[in-house]
Amino acid sequence: MSRARTARRIAAGAAYGGGGLGLVGAAAVGLVLAEVQFAKRTVGTGLPDPPRADGLYGSEFGGPEQSPGPLRLGMLGDSTAAGLGVRRARQTPAALLASGLAAVAERPVELRNVALSGAMSDDLDRQVDLLLDGPEGREVPPPDVCVIMIGANDVTRRMPPTHSVRCLTSAVRRLRLAGSEVVVGTCPDLGTIEPVYQPLRWVARRVSRQLAAAQTIGVVALGARTVSMGDLLGPEFAANPREMFGPDSYHPSAEGYATAAMAVLPTLCAALGVWPESDRLDMSRDEDMLPVAKAASAAADEAGTEVTAARGPWALLKHRRRRRVPGEEPEPPARAGTGATGTPDAEAVSGPA
Repeated sequence: MSRARTARRIAAGAAYGGGGLGLVGAAAVGLVLAEVQFAKRTVGTGLPDPPRADGLYGSEFGGPEQSPGPLRLGMLGDSTAAGLGVRRARQTPAALLASGLAAVAERPVELRNVALSGAMSDDLDRQVDLLLDGPEGREVPPPDVCVIMIGANDVTRRMPPTHSVRCLTSAVRRLRLAGSEVVVGTCPDLGTIEPVYQPLRWVARRVSRQLAAAQTIGVVALGARTVSMGDLLGPEFAANPREMFGPDSYHPSAEGYATAAMAVLPTLCAALGVWPESDRLDMSRDEDMLPVAKAASAAADEAGTEVTAARGPWALLKHRRRRRVPGEEPEPPARAGTGATGTPDAEAVSGPA
């Protein structure tokens, strides 16, 4: 069965309440069970909690009191969205995206990150609550744009893909109804991770790319945009793994997160209409208009590819030119931020570092 057809089945099951359509058969699961346990013991251990980066970025473009006020950016997802593996707030992908958006829009950006390390897609509903309710349950304006990075833990913990996509689309729908633009960084290709060996590597690649395609089908229908994470770090990892990945050889290093942020930034800016390029196709970059399922499948094969709705069952497949993400220091937030659990965060009080 083609990936596009499988992704359509998963997305349809998610939309219409289907059961746990499996990505691999029971025999394959049995073959890789020992490898899964080994990989879990190898990766993601011994890392400190990710630094908090909430605050105001791009203060040189104005302050919170100046009209039209800062853009509001929300970050949701798992350890990749949280920035697990780096030590400084400005090295997290959320901070990099906030700095980049401020530079492109020439407007300050207020960042709030509610991502949680280890989260699966079923945690997104809680994260949306935190983002829309604000600190300590106070009502706050919805973000202008949200970035969601999710899916890797769904694969490694064997969440049924229909449930995974259903949880993601529910979160995207809530954010869209609140008035936010949404960009989803789809499930990365877990077959590129060094501690993952055969036959798990082949299975991990297959299931993660199928999930990425199904995520794209589900959220594009709601007016969101996706960016394929795919094997974004694969070539760089093979050439220089010590720089691109952190100590556990699983989570990105600061350089790895910068690479991922550069892939997402053009789509983030385009969602707000501030990217200098239009949504028109550029044939010199192999851009195309395809049925949504085919566009989703093609994007899963090529990291950094954007998929956005066109008309009817069609979607645009875009390869936007990347720009270096500024690494500016953020301003300290005006008030205490909150962590993913909703409790005050000490670093948010003193300001990101």
